[in-house]
Amino acid sequence: MTIAGNERDTLRRLASRVAEAAADPAQTHVADLWRRFNRLDAAGPMVLAFPEGGWRELVPESLCVCSDPVLRQWEHHLRCTVFRINQIGDDWPITRRLSVRPVVRVGDFGLQERRDRTDEVGSFHWDPPVKTEADFDKLHIRSVEVDRAETERRLALAGDLFGDLLDVRPGGMLWWTVGLTQDLVFLRGLDQIMFDMYDRPEFLHRLMALLRDDMMHLIDVCQEAGVLSLNNGPDDYVGSGGVGCTDELPAADFDGVVRPRDMWCLAESQETVGVGPDQFAEFILPYQLPLMRRFGLVCYGCCEPLDKRFDMLLEHVPHLRRASVSPWCDRETAAAKLRGRAIFSWKPNPALVCAPVPAWDEVERVTRDTLRIAKGCCVEMILKDTHTFCNDPTRIGRWVRTVRRIAEEF
Repeated sequence: MTIAGNERDTLRRLASRVAEAAADPAQTHVADLWRRFNRLDAAGPMVLAFPEGGWRELVPESLCVCSDPVLRQWEHHLRCTVFRINQIGDDWPITRRLSVRPVVRVGDFGLQERRDRTDEVGSFHWDPPVKTEADFDKLHIRSVEVDRAETERRLALAGDLFGDLLDVRPGGMLWWTVGLTQDLVFLRGLDQIMFDMYDRPEFLHRLMALLRDDMMHLIDVCQEAGVLSLNNGPDDYVGSGGVGCTDELPAADFDGVVRPRDMWCLAESQETVGVGPDQFAEFILPYQLPLMRRFGLVCYGCCEPLDKRFDMLLEHVPHLRRASVSPWCDRETAAAKLRGRAIFSWKPNPALVCAPVPAWDEVERVTRDTLRIAKGCCVEMILKDTHTFCNDPTRIGRWVRTVRRIAEEF
């Protein structure tokens, strides 16, 4: 592959800046803090900020000079890392690692929803394809194909470009969650699954069993193909926000071949936020548990409030280490349930920072209030779901400095 001189120079200049930052001894220190924190030791509160959709404003694609899609992806990743170094300054460790993920193609379930949207980043309406019980026979477990040739090509390309600057290594197959309910609602419909819990409970159980078996199949294929990778490093994102750095993984019998029990996983069920605890316990959790039990450490939850689910999660989920405390979660309940048992992974309301006029006084008040409530817990404060900063790149760094200053009071 021929790479234009200006593209190569740009990529290497960005990689050099990342390597320079990674060499700072402070990065080793913060990684050590995360190891203690993830063991539920006294380290913390930890502070993380993920721009997510806001990257479109902070590091727009128009800045990238590379034309090849793979090179452009690496360039954008490096530019985002440099922005994090220069402007965010949170507790995300900067390392020399550049992970090249395997090329894995996952098919559909035999039926697929139609999505109607007005723009590429906003909300959308979907038409779920499973209209009747008869449609179940059209569903099947998804196919999984690993493209080894393309994966090796990308690894060789990254090694040629960055090998003397960064630690280029194979990454692993990346999936968001083993929670299952996102696929469920796309196939069946959000309102419809709530009706099904009363009108067609056995049909809903069949759907959930299929989705469980499909995720089992995906994990099995990836393990057999050798495209799982450890996610216990200083710059491994785990859960719905968090750093995976831990010395509790991989498992004691690890022989170099990565298995689910050597890894963190995430499960959640945001789509069932309107479902009562009895229905969650009957229709959702039993299908998630066999998946979560395969993994070494578990993160649970994202935007859904877990107030009425903490007890059953703590009782039934093995190795639960990180639980999401969303803006809609009762913090008093969360603190009482999680203290000494799991990480209090607090996600403040991003609207306080992202609105046209940021509410900095409210940021201070709610942060101080949360840290008071969660005293004695292992607390991480994570700004995420930030889809705009109203084109003000200074806000995310200001949030980090603000909550870190308040954390020093505790």
